[in-house]
Amino acid sequence: MKQRASNGRIVGLDLARALAIFGMIIVNYKLAMGAQDAGPYWLRTATGIFEGRASALFVILAGIGVSLMTARARASGEEQTLKANRKTLYRRAAFLFLAGIFLLEIGWSADILHYYAVFIALSALLLQSSNKRLLAWIIFILITTVFQLIFLDYSYGWSEDYHEYVKLWTWSGFVRNLLFNGFHPLFPWLAFFLLGLWLGRKEWLKRKEARSRLLVISASIALLTEVGSRFIVREFTPVLGPEGAQSLFGSKPMPPNLIYVGAAAASALAVLVLCIQVAERWKESKWVQALISTGQLSLTHYVAHVVIGLAPLQWIGMLENGSVVFSTIYAFLFYITAIAISLHWKKRYGRGPLELLMRSWDESNRA
Repeated sequence: MKQRASNGRIVGLDLARALAIFGMIIVNYKLAMGAQDAGPYWLRTATGIFEGRASALFVILAGIGVSLMTARARASGEEQTLKANRKTLYRRAAFLFLAGIFLLEIGWSADILHYYAVFIALSALLLQSSNKRLLAWIIFILITTVFQLIFLDYSYGWSEDYHEYVKLWTWSGFVRNLLFNGFHPLFPWLAFFLLGLWLGRKEWLKRKEARSRLLVISASIALLTEVGSRFIVREFTPVLGPEGAQSLFGSKPMPPNLIYVGAAAASALAVLVLCIQVAERWKESKWVQALISTGQLSLTHYVAHVVIGLAPLQWIGMLENGSVVFSTIYAFLFYITAIAISLHWKKRYGRGPLELLMRSWDESNRA
């Protein structure tokens, strides 16, 4: 039996959302402080595990959330209900897009919200699509990604260190960033969202036996893909060079080749299943409840980790040539603070500040 919160949410998904936010904070602070190559190798490797994995989990969870939210409308087939769901999705997409543009405007080039918004808007068009059609779209997206990486220049528009997309605020640059070579472009990141949309329609997450099989399969694929990727990169490095071999056969998110997509999707599903299992087994644990509350305020924490978390470092000039030790410690401190605030806020207000604002946005536009 699935574990639900009193408001109908599957709390295991909120737990997974909390872990996804944590991983994104680890990665983003390391990126913001330019700490990828500074600090102990073991810590750089450990924090590197989250790169492109935490955000993939975040996007898959978004797809699952949309699928569960619209399940009743799809089942009934009532045009009025479907229309109302589509309007809600469009309104939320608009809110998230504006939030993402705000973060881009203040200098956060790694924003995920404006991509996330487009995924949600597109999902409104796919509410009545069959499962087979969703899988066909995933395959199309992945094939298109391969052709893009072969025939287009992935580095075009980026600064030499890939820290700034210098042509972002041009029409052609923004579209290219959105579709092809941004931090989370539609090709292939929309595939993660559609995977979540498809998975949310299945019963697998609700049945313990099915979850166990999904965990074994996804964890095995993630492990084999990562090990295989490293082996192939090592073998082809003498022929293609380190960058060429990594670009074609590596499992890093930039550029996002098919090996990366497979590894990230599999690891995300494994973590998702584990979170549901943990939420069911230790649902009374104070730590589990604290993380669930944190996951329910994920939008607030995502924006806050940029606007509030990075501002003090900007003021004191610590966003250049940082150390992975400092960036990791800072990320942990921010996240622990976020957990404490989540517990207090949830008890008093129920929803996070930005979650409440988005709800008000929904209602005002509905009126």
